[in-house]
Amino acid sequence: MNPFRLGVVVLVALVLQVCLFSRFAYEGARPDVMILVAIAAGLVAGAERGALVGFAAGLAYDVLLTTPLGLSALVYCLVGYAAGASGSGVVRTSRWVAPVMAATASAAGMFAYALVGSVFGLATFRGPAITDIVVVVASVNAVLAPLAVRALRWARLHDADRHHQPLLYR
Repeated sequence: MNPFRLGVVVLVALVLQVCLFSRFAYEGARPDVMILVAIAAGLVAGAERGALVGFAAGLAYDVLLTTPLGLSALVYCLVGYAAGASGSGVVRTSRWVAPVMAATASAAGMFAYALVGSVFGLATFRGPAITDIVVVVASVNAVLAPLAVRALRWARLHDADRHHQPLLYR
């Protein structure tokens, strides 16, 4: 793993999230590309690295949000792990695997974010409808999934000596 390249990928995704994607909204719902970084890391490098990258990306995003510190890190960590674990069960890879996995994991992540936020007493079910948020995040992340996978391959998250190769590194 190349920590410098991984830091560049997370930092670029954070800048894009804050400067570009936060400006787009549909019915108050905004895209979330930071969770896509966690999902792509799970698909490229497996469950453990997906969780690690998800925690780092979530913590970087949490610094800029008004939610409690660690909420995004917790959810992104779980989503990155789940994406890596479910991606290892896929026998054959295809071009459509990354967008479909990104859309489903993003949808699950947004539901988990709302659920965990409500457990901690946040008003997560006020504002935009959860269905609007899920549709916006899942569709944007499905479109951007091939770019995210390519960026995380560039970050060299995989190990050359691993016996079990993750889903999108074969």
